[in-house]
Amino acid sequence: MPHQVGVLPRQADCFQDRATAQQLEHTVDSEGTVVLSQVLAGLGGVGKTQLAAHHARTLWQAGKLDLLVWVTAATREAVIAGYAQAAVEVLGSDPTDPEPPAARAFLAWLEPKPGTEPRWLVVLDDLADPADLRGLWPPASTHGRTLVTTRRRDAALTGPGRQLVPVGLFTEDEAASYLITALAAHDRNEPPDQLAGLADDLGYLPLALSQAAAYLLDVGLDCATYRHRLADRARTLTDVLPDSSGLPDDQATTAAAAWSLSIDCADQLPPTGLARPMLQLVAMLDPNGIPATVLTSPPALNHLAQHRTAGPGQARAGEITPSDARLALRALHRLSLIDHNPNRPHHAVRVHQLLKRAVRDSLPADQHGQLVRTAADALTAAWPEVERDTTLAQALRANTEALTLHAGDALHQPDAHPVLFRTGESLGEAGQVAAALHHFQHLADTTQYHLGPDHHNTLDTRNRAAYWQGVAGDAIGAAAAFERLLSDRERVLGANHPDTLSTLNRLAGWRGLAGDAVGAATAYESVLEQMLPVLGPDHPYTLNARYNQAHFRGVAGDAVGAVTAYEQLIPDEERVLGPNDPYTLATRVTLAHWRGVAGDAVGAVTACERLIPDEERVLGPNHPYTLDTRVTLAHWRGVAGDPVGAATACESVLEQMLLVLGPDHPCTLDTRNELAVFRGEAGDAVGAAAALEQLLPDRKRVLGPYHPDTLTTWGNLAHWRGVAGDPVGAATAYEQLLPDMERVFGPDHPDTLRTRKALTSWREEGKSRSVDQSTD
Repeated sequence: MPHQVGVLPRQADCFQDRATAQQLEHTVDSEGTVVLSQVLAGLGGVGKTQLAAHHARTLWQAGKLDLLVWVTAATREAVIAGYAQAAVEVLGSDPTDPEPPAARAFLAWLEPKPGTEPRWLVVLDDLADPADLRGLWPPASTHGRTLVTTRRRDAALTGPGRQLVPVGLFTEDEAASYLITALAAHDRNEPPDQLAGLADDLGYLPLALSQAAAYLLDVGLDCATYRHRLADRARTLTDVLPDSSGLPDDQATTAAAAWSLSIDCADQLPPTGLARPMLQLVAMLDPNGIPATVLTSPPALNHLAQHRTAGPGQARAGEITPSDARLALRALHRLSLIDHNPNRPHHAVRVHQLLKRAVRDSLPADQHGQLVRTAADALTAAWPEVERDTTLAQALRANTEALTLHAGDALHQPDAHPVLFRTGESLGEAGQVAAALHHFQHLADTTQYHLGPDHHNTLDTRNRAAYWQGVAGDAIGAAAAFERLLSDRERVLGANHPDTLSTLNRLAGWRGLAGDAVGAATAYESVLEQMLPVLGPDHPYTLNARYNQAHFRGVAGDAVGAVTAYEQLIPDEERVLGPNDPYTLATRVTLAHWRGVAGDAVGAVTACERLIPDEERVLGPNHPYTLDTRVTLAHWRGVAGDPVGAATACESVLEQMLLVLGPDHPCTLDTRNELAVFRGEAGDAVGAAAALEQLLPDRKRVLGPYHPDTLTTWGNLAHWRGVAGDPVGAATAYEQLLPDMERVFGPDHPDTLRTRKALTSWREEGKSRSVDQSTD
């Protein structure tokens, strides 16, 4: 007669039959090994107990078991007691006998024996410590199986015949189905998009979804209102989930309380006392992936040392090493509180978003702000000065964004934290110029709000916002912004303050880029006269002013003078900044460019060929500067008489850019433009026009319709349409382009004048061809 020992938890009202439930039915693993024991492991709240109970109930009701034993395995004593009770009910043992011998007798009875064997399933639910099963694992038997649920995923839980079954979150469909069913049972229907949004807000965690549905029903809120409350960072999880009296499905604890015991257990694993402060730091950062270098940085180690929790009779240890930090991460991983994957160093740590919130909720008010600054310090320490690895840079930006979301005013007290500036510059370096501009414009507003309009951080942020406004294509707007900033810096700092002189430098440059190159070159003479007595000839601002003066000398038509100025500048930069400084390398490629413009295309090629190995060594082969220099090399090869080779080289660089920088990076778009032009120069005018037609919409989408690079591509398209035999199409394109050129650069800008001249030329060509055709 089939017999059951212990009580199975009742099935949740809206139980979801998940893929994991089907996996439990497999008795052979992927390698063909018979599975005798399965260990359901995962974060508290993912539904391990419900899956185990469903599996046991399914086998029992199908008549596939002669004996079902359910044991709550929170302690070793509880396991022994459960086995002893089974011995009483199955073997007829005396209930007054000591439990350990009875438990051993039951395990002995489970051992395979010749002849007919009972079909059994032993479920050990909520195992807290793998050591609690030492000597208590049910025996291996082809007629019996063991099912364990636990938050632990130690190696001791696996072995021959044992299969670890990770239990994760609901899928999007499972979560939506759960919410629809749970609410429909109470005659509640909510918009599907709101339910999908709520599932995402709760991170698809089964326990949180069930408790949120209960709260929503008990309080009488619609889904949209509840989501608004949930997003309110002034509220804790306790404020938006049921109290203990309103928990559904016979649940014993809230989501936050369900994790508290796991944190305590992790904190007792070696190195003792580091898991909790490590999790507090993790809770400040991106749930989707934290770089390992952030959590092992000096600020992170200092945090662990200062907040290490000492157990009874223990003293805090001394210095914390990176190895200690990694062991703390492993302790959290073993308790399923985080996912730690050392093989993905840029996204080494992942953590559920609600667990993060619960940890932050438990922080004392004074510790929250301190932890925010510590996390920001750790990000800054891990951020390389030169971003050679675009994946790492992206991860660091994502973590800064996550930190900012719940930082409050901590990142602006006592001043704006450097990580706020670093992430904006990183966006710009990655080619996301519009995002960089938006970042600094928003940062300027928040910094002014927190620190006031005259604070040096506010003025610095305005300086960066103005710069990226120009880079994004609005040179006139950038010049106006720098003019306003110059007035404020002179008032606050004085005319000779280095920051004031830097603003004067940039104002002259953006006025030049707005169309007055001759005026800019002249203005830099005045800028340098003011800088030299105050800063001296070796100050970086002075060197930058000389760089800009040389540039506008070339733009104004004196390419030879620009070459001479850069040749004089480079030795000073190498002496002051060093030969491997990015600014020094940038000056070398600029010198190569002006050599080409001055008529020495071969010299430009040679200079680029010498520069690229240095950039690859210092910046890396995938850095935007390195890739851009390769395009510059290809350009001057084409100008030197090898357009076919230039096109081939651009194709090669473009493939690498698409992989490393992505299709929307400005360098990628520039390379597509160069490739199209050199296809035309190599004789394929039709192909050049077609490629430019494909590029122009991307330029408009990424940079905007009025960015100078967009207008350049438009002009190239018009030109190659004409060369391809469509002078009327070329004239039409120039007609459409000319008003935008006048709007952006003004009617007298050299590029505007060239556009007007080209329009006239192609109109005449179109008329000439029309006459020739009519004569024929």
